[in-house]
Formats: sequence, structure tokens, C-alpha cells
Amino acid sequence: MKLLENYILRRTTQMFLVALLPVLAIIWTIQVLQRINLVTDTGQSMGSFMALATMILPTLIPVVLPFALVIGITQIFTTMNNDSELAIIDAAGSPRSVMYRPVLILAAVLSALSFTITNFIEPPARSSARQMVAAAYADLLSSVIEEKTFRTIQDGLYVQIAQRQGRILKGLFVADRRDPNFDLIYYAKEGMIDESGTSLTMRDGEVQQKTPDGKVSIVKFLSYAFDLSTMSEKQDSEPSLSPGDASLGFLLSPDENNASYKRSPENFRSELHKRLSDWMFAFSFALISLVIAADARSHREARMHPMVAALVTAFILRWLGFYVTNQIKQSAAFIPLVYAVPGLSGAAAAFILLTGRKPKMPKVIADAMGRLRRLFSSRMAKSSGSGNA
Repeated sequence: MKLLENYILRRTTQMFLVALLPVLAIIWTIQVLQRINLVTDTGQSMGSFMALATMILPTLIPVVLPFALVIGITQIFTTMNNDSELAIIDAAGSPRSVMYRPVLILAAVLSALSFTITNFIEPPARSSARQMVAAAYADLLSSVIEEKTFRTIQDGLYVQIAQRQGRILKGLFVADRRDPNFDLIYYAKEGMIDESGTSLTMRDGEVQQKTPDGKVSIVKFLSYAFDLSTMSEKQDSEPSLSPGDASLGFLLSPDENNASYKRSPENFRSELHKRLSDWMFAFSFALISLVIAADARSHREARMHPMVAALVTAFILRWLGFYVTNQIKQSAAFIPLVYAVPGLSGAAAAFILLTGRKPKMPKVIADAMGRLRRLFSSRMAKSSGSGNA
């Protein structure tokens, strides 16, 4: 790799990290604070809390990474343009590939990293986090909750026990008001938490369901399983599997007898194509950023700041990606669009780079920006003149 390519790669990587780490830290802190009740409510140690916080990171990195790459690329090339470095490179007769190659190498590495995290690191991390939360709530039920007192497990979920003997609970009362369509109240003579801490099995009791219009239905049961891993009730003992927790192998060849898959196969289908397409956004955004920023421009030329233009474009494309991925749950006809959004946008950007075309701002927008710039300059000149007087 040439000296100039090393220079661009080093600066772009540094700016990418400068953009990624603070944003990642802020989002991670917000997510962690939302789970602080794991310590305050369940009596878990700070070590358990930090382990859970670490497991959140793999879910955040693939989302933030493409936008940090956009910021890194556009900021470096905008700085190089302002310092006339791009003009000097053009005047020296260097091919455009000298500027494109290091950026695309970085984008390819980050795309591979995103694919790896999304498909091989995030699912087990999510599953481990759910199991840790389930174990914490199991400890809360079996050892922390005081006898004959109400305790809030989650917003809208309340528990009271008459007597506790290890993991065996006597006189169990559970009120579940999390679903706005109905309230559920469970009474059971006895309940037991399994050794894995993922399920609360209630025996010899009844469940009352009350709808907003006041209708009440009562069902008696001999045994009823309450899934602690998702904090949602279910009437079978098979552990639930969310699409986000499923491995790539399961998504590619799902077990059609799996209860979770049978309940919502469309969610697993959507998750599969999301995982197979998300990595493409980093490379596509890199190409778009090069189109917008990697060109010598005059300072007098009316145009939107390259970083703003690239980020707006990236946000629109990412929103479209989320939208069509969600629509797969309704119809499989949207599957090609999941790949078309990053694929076609990246292909269009690559075509512009290969043909050497310069993207131009629509005349109406360019004229409006020119007027705003002249107005701003004149006001600055007036304020400067009045200050000197």
C-alpha cells in the first residue's frame, strides 16, 4: 500500500474510532441505566450487573458502526478538501483509486466484523443476558421476596407468597397487568422454581382473566408454567426461543416442530434476512460517503456540508432497511427489497465513482443555500463593522 493510502487509512480509522466510541458509550450507558433495577430489586452483585452490561455491547455495535464510518470518511475528506490536499492529489495526477482503496478496505473489514457480531456473537450474548435476568428474578422469588408482602417484579407484574421453603413457594399470588387488553391473576397453593431459574411452575390453582369491559373468565389448573426468561406466561415446559436469540443455523434450517417457531414463523424469517443484509450497510455507506466527500470542491460552491448530506442519506436508507425488514413479517414479497436497499444504493454510488461523475445539488436547493450564505455573510460583516465602530 502506498504512503498516501496508508495516510488516508490511518486518519480515517482514527476518526472512525473517535466517532464510534463516544456514541457507543452514551447508548451503552443509557441501556445499562435502564437495567439498574437488576441490582436494586434483586440484590445481585455489581459483578453480575457489569457482566450483563457487557453482554449488551454486541447488540449495539452493528447499529452504530455504519454511521460512525460515515462520520469518519466524510470528516477526513472534508478536512483534506479544506486544506487543499484533494486538489494537490488531483494536480499530481494520482488515480482516484488511491483515495478509494484504503476506505473500501476499511469498510470491507468493518462489514465482515458486523456480520460476525450479528450472526455469531450477538445471539449467544442475548441468550446469556436473558438467562442471567431470569436467574436474578428466580433468586428474587425464591430468596429475596419477603413472606406475606407484595413485590413488584416488573411494571405491571406483582407477586406475593405466604410461605417460602427454598425454591418451593406456598400460597402464591401473581397479578399480571402488563397487557392492556386483559388482566391476569394467578392463585396457586404451591409454586416451584426449576434449577435453571427459567420457569416458575404453579400447582393446584386458578387463573382469572379480566377484560377492559369487565368480563371475567376463570380457569382452574393442576400445573401451570410461568416463563421467567421472557417474564411472560406460557402453558408448556419447552423453553421459549426468540428470533434474536436463534443461531444462524437455526434460522437457515428451522425446526418446524419448535413451539416458538410454530407460533410466529414470519418473525424468524424476518430475522434471518435482517442478519444476512445488515452487514451490507457499512460498505454501501462507505461508497456513498466517497461520492459525497472525496472530491475536490471550491469553498465558494454552494453545497450542503458533506457529513450532513451523507448522514441524512444514511439515515433514510437505514430507515428503509428497517421498514422493509419489518414488512417481511406481513409478506415474503418484501424479501428482495431487504437486499435491494443497501445493494442498489451501493451499486449506484460505485457507478458514480467509476464513471467519475460529480453529483450535483438540485438548482432550487443550491440557489436557496446560496442566498442563505450571502445573507449570513452580510450580517456577519455588519456586526463586525458595528463592533469595530
